[in-house]
Amino acid sequence: MTGVPASAAGGSGAKPVRGGKLGTAAVNQASLWNIANLLTMLRLVLVPGFVLLLLHNGGYDPAWRSFAWAAFAVAMITDLFDGHLARTYNLVTDFGKIADPIADKAIMGAALVCLSYLGDLPWWVTGVILFREIGITLMRFWVIRHAVIPASRGGKMKTLAQGTAVGMYVLALTGPLATLRFWVMAVAVVLTVVTGLDYVRQAVVLRRKGLAAERAAAGSAGSAGSAQGASESRDSAEAER
Repeated sequence: MTGVPASAAGGSGAKPVRGGKLGTAAVNQASLWNIANLLTMLRLVLVPGFVLLLLHNGGYDPAWRSFAWAAFAVAMITDLFDGHLARTYNLVTDFGKIADPIADKAIMGAALVCLSYLGDLPWWVTGVILFREIGITLMRFWVIRHAVIPASRGGKMKTLAQGTAVGMYVLALTGPLATLRFWVMAVAVVLTVVTGLDYVRQAVVLRRKGLAAERAAAGSAGSAGSAQGASESRDSAEAER
């Protein structure tokens, strides 16, 4: 859930060139139905399945919660693989750009809301995490015209902490493990807030730089236009003589 990940669009039977990357022809012939996009679609399909498994039999059956954990784990793993495939093969589709972050937020949001609904996780924790995730996504769109906010190491650590903590809460843990998951979630919440504030800082700085660059470019264009106009006026005056 870090950066702006995008699923790839696969080739149409073209063989990879040296280095394991697809050639330009394969990129140009990219299809929606490739492994990276299919993994993103699988993650989207897993969301309702995960919810049904977690809430089955009142939401307190250890066996069904184990099944729900397995679905959540698969979703988290596919999130790593589809982004890796997209970057490795340089295959990006509009579907991937939109669906990948939606799938990330959907599985995490569904898990948090269900856990709070069952009383396992305080609602304020769910609110903080969801507010941060949705807010940062909107902020990325706010500055995307000027620059792209890169995924930071802290953001990756936050994603790992969130996934680990939520996965531990999905399982019906007791005793020391139940205490451990509390502290893992505490770390996840701290990283969520800290990295969120850092993204806000980056967004403000990038937007200011982008606006300054636009004003400078507009000023240069205006100066060039004025100089050209003055030159044309001199040429016209000389022609009249």
